[in-house]
Amino acid sequence: MKKFMFLSFALLAFACSPQQKSEENTAEIVGKYGAEISETGMISVDDMVAKLSESDSIMVKVKGEITATCAMKGCWMNLVMPNGEEMRVTFKDYAFFVPKEGMEGNEALIEGVVTRTVTDVETLRHYAEDAGKPQSIIDAITEAKEELAFEASGVIIYKTQVEEQTSTTE
Repeated sequence: MKKFMFLSFALLAFACSPQQKSEENTAEIVGKYGAEISETGMISVDDMVAKLSESDSIMVKVKGEITATCAMKGCWMNLVMPNGEEMRVTFKDYAFFVPKEGMEGNEALIEGVVTRTVTDVETLRHYAEDAGKPQSIIDAITEAKEELAFEASGVIIYKTQVEEQTSTTE
């Protein structure tokens, strides 16, 4: 009887203890690359853009949707911005790479330095080649482009949860 009472008390105490909630995203992680990072201190992309109006470069942690990765070796990826433009993300000292394919549509948490920059025509063409763009698109790049460039020290890629639609027609 004493064992039963002790076991009951232990189970009750365990059941009533507060559960820790993680601050981390509970989505499935595809991979972690570079320095170890967490979502703590993450800001929105809109806040990042606002902060860039006050400074040419800032250290931030943001999350965004991946629109493309380097098909040659995974040495860069693009994230979509709120205005529909893309932000190129490279990796500090080329110390790590992300998967070369299948990442489009997933979310990436990135930490590092973002700067406003002007990318020259040669570099833009190189990126287009790396992305596997047709030669006609590469040849059409004739002007430098003002854009945001992000050098990430760490990246976490999360698998985007896609809800499957079921058909009820019979």
